[in-house]
Amino acid sequence: MEKILPLEECSIRQIYLDCTEAKTYMIPIYQRNYAWGVDEIIALIKDVYDSYCKDSAAAYYIGTLVTYKRGDAVYEVIDGQQRLTTIYIIMKALGIKDTMNKLTFSARKVSASTIANIDNYPNLGDEVDDGIRNGYAFATKAINDIIGETDCEREDFKEYFLNKVHIIHYHVPKDVDLNHYFEVMNSRGEQLEKHEIVRSKLSEYLKDNKTDMAKFSRVWEACSKMNIYIQQALPKSEIFGNNLDGFRINDFYEIPKQEESENKATIRELLLNPIGMIEGDTDNERQDKFQPIIDFPNFLLVVLKLTLMKSTEFKSLDFTLDDKELLNEFNKVLKGISKEDGTAFAKLFSFNLLKAKYYLDNFIAHHELSDREISGDNPWKLQHYNQDTNKEKNLTENQDVQKELVHLLSMFEVTFTARQRKNYLLYCLMYLFDDKETVNKEIKAKKYLEFLQQLAQKYFYDVYLDKDSLTGRNQPKPNAFDEALLADGQLKVDYISIKGSDEFNDIYKQGSSDIPLFVFNYTDYILWKKYSDTLRGKETKKDSIERNEFFKELGCSDFGLDTFNNFYFSRTRKSLEHYFPQAKAVKDEDASENFLGISQINCFGNFAMIGANANSSGSNWNPKTKLDHYTDSKSDPISVASLKFKIMMQTCKDNSMQYDEQKRTEGMEWNYEDIKKHQEKMLDIIFNTTESFNI
Repeated sequence: MEKILPLEECSIRQIYLDCTEAKTYMIPIYQRNYAWGVDEIIALIKDVYDSYCKDSAAAYYIGTLVTYKRGDAVYEVIDGQQRLTTIYIIMKALGIKDTMNKLTFSARKVSASTIANIDNYPNLGDEVDDGIRNGYAFATKAINDIIGETDCEREDFKEYFLNKVHIIHYHVPKDVDLNHYFEVMNSRGEQLEKHEIVRSKLSEYLKDNKTDMAKFSRVWEACSKMNIYIQQALPKSEIFGNNLDGFRINDFYEIPKQEESENKATIRELLLNPIGMIEGDTDNERQDKFQPIIDFPNFLLVVLKLTLMKSTEFKSLDFTLDDKELLNEFNKVLKGISKEDGTAFAKLFSFNLLKAKYYLDNFIAHHELSDREISGDNPWKLQHYNQDTNKEKNLTENQDVQKELVHLLSMFEVTFTARQRKNYLLYCLMYLFDDKETVNKEIKAKKYLEFLQQLAQKYFYDVYLDKDSLTGRNQPKPNAFDEALLADGQLKVDYISIKGSDEFNDIYKQGSSDIPLFVFNYTDYILWKKYSDTLRGKETKKDSIERNEFFKELGCSDFGLDTFNNFYFSRTRKSLEHYFPQAKAVKDEDASENFLGISQINCFGNFAMIGANANSSGSNWNPKTKLDHYTDSKSDPISVASLKFKIMMQTCKDNSMQYDEQKRTEGMEWNYEDIKKHQEKMLDIIFNTTESFNI
């Protein structure tokens, strides 16, 4: 059975108005009655109208239609009848009376009569299908409310609806056993995904060459398995070497041919698992699972942007890393392309997909499928697959380099958790794709670390400390990262606009709580980096000169080194913590030595990121109470997995032991002077450490 799905992308005009023969779409008796209500109809019209307003030249995809040709131009609607009927009703509500193709209902005389007479609304006859009649009324009102009643606006929207609203029409082949098909459709219960449609579009350019088509299908299927190593999904030594621990090929043509026996699939297998069956997909061979940091549709977009980056015509700022735009971004590439160019693009994309999946799995940190985070152990893994040892190996044997690589990659991932808009992943893959000359893995790991250090600095200085790159709430603008990091399709991370505390304080002003998560994550990374460069690996005892100087620069007494050794970026740290609580603050005009004002506590020096559960339970506690609670051995250590917060708490602890000397009152173990001093210390460390980066 051929694996290419017989798909056709059609406009509404092509479905109902323009065709070489008059068609009848027949809703069979086994389908339920028309059931869309006012909410669904309004939502559809509103979505289409929003798309029309945003870009009247862009297509809006409404879903899929599955039909089976019964003969004599009659197409039985197997799936999508609610959508197809709604489209017909909206057309009629827009005043489109003459339709070459018809919609009718088998063995439902009332429904068939109502849809046939819908142009005569409200005079629809003695017996009426209430669902269809009400649907027409809902659509008419929604069009008037959303679009308006002016002829010009309605006419423009009508043209957009007919020409730019697209549906993916799947023609079930004649030789398919429909009983099996219905069973599958019922068990699957969903439409074709956008990435399946993309696959079909690309397949069209390769279908004339069975060898190329087989290669493409095999790569796509293997890469779609996002929670296992690509070497497990496609264990071929021709690609990855004898131990499956490298990437040995240079283009699509070097992908090994697929044996014909490997490419067989029944229609049932294809529909239940449209992305295909993975060879060797056994429990033993899939033991090395991890939690993927990105899903397949968004990964396809990253690879597409990576593929287009070398093109001189490509405008990166117009490209959106969001799976909502998956079909649009691929259609931009394929629109008007010749068969020859389309074939070349499909091959190049397939090769880049395979290569990118290798780097994603082996060079980007993933979260383990285990309870390690609950136990307090670092759950992030950065390991490359090695068949010889039957287990993964660290990217490098240099533990200092390995640990910092994990910290930097997990810092980015914890900051940008959403599976859309993972710019950092794109930049990492761009770097890895271009690093062709480095063969020695230890050297490659060190160079990779240098790149990630520069990438982190570039983010901090040229995005988060650049007013023009930020919104009014100090969040990066949509194109801020590409503008800072890309030039003529190339990465530019080697030049950084060094700034200082003045620029920081100008953006993240006293009294503002609009400080992005990345700023706190970068701060914790810098604190760990300072420890690593100063004390890690050294046998420094408490009260030694080096340790005393280190903690003096932090602004607190020595709380040991375990906090630094065990630190990692937890995915739970998403909540902004006021260490001096908002509930205890007073109006600014009432602030005094013993009462902190609102603007005094809303600043970088009083903030840290902790777990949301800890914040919600202890948001109103005074600093000393938080100290006692968060340092209790029975408390969840993950909730305070912030080096900055640990320093703040230690300062509070130091102060709580010096009531008489500092004349502090209870509840003021952390006051405004402490906040200012802590902020100054942190900024000094951040801006001084930048110049000391080394491996």
